[in-house]
Amino acid sequence: MTSGHDIVPNQPQKPSETSNVSEAERWATLISGGALVLSGLRQGSLRGALTALAGGGLIYRGVTAQKGIQDTIQDTLGMDKSIRVEKSVTISNKSPEELYRFWRNFENLPRFMKHLKHVTVYDDKRSHWIASAPMGTSVEWDAEIINEQESHFIAWASVEGADIDNSGFVRFQPAPAGRGTEVKVAIEYNPPGGAIGDAIAKLFGEEPKQQIGDELRRFKMLMEAGEIATTEGQPSGRK
Repeated sequence: MTSGHDIVPNQPQKPSETSNVSEAERWATLISGGALVLSGLRQGSLRGALTALAGGGLIYRGVTAQKGIQDTIQDTLGMDKSIRVEKSVTISNKSPEELYRFWRNFENLPRFMKHLKHVTVYDDKRSHWIASAPMGTSVEWDAEIINEQESHFIAWASVEGADIDNSGFVRFQPAPAGRGTEVKVAIEYNPPGGAIGDAIAKLFGEEPKQQIGDELRRFKMLMEAGEIATTEGQPSGRK
């Protein structure tokens, strides 16, 4: 006969059972994400790397926590002729959560991205973008969020039919020594018709790396001062 006291020693087995289930779920997620990871890496592009990161939450957390998002992406660079740009800026007195919330409302982006005319948000994943092009024309595309970490990371890619195929990510993380938040943007352009860097530069009126840098500086001013300082229309002070 078994008394009530005899049952007590068996109770510590329950956490182990829970742990086994958790471990099984982890491996299931890892395996199910593997196909997306391999597919993404085979694309040999930033879009491919972001697809790989989207292949499973455990893969994202496990790999990027140790190696860094940029290192994972750089592993796939140099395999094609697309144009890639990476720029960072440190914004004082703002948390990653604050900056993420502002950026995540994509309709805010034309406030500091001069080449953007308008962004329309369809739902939590998809949005429509209109950008300026030469001679008063425009280019348009739909973009879809393919990976996201609350208050930290947003990755997107244009969908089929875009005038300019593009993909990228923005990352928000605390700056060293409590100096605010470091914002990093990486974008990859795939020009149509096999065009190269000059075509993109002509499309937006400046070299892509300079453009992204200028936009991040305007973002910094807007977040720190509440407005973007400009010298347009003001005298230069030179005679």
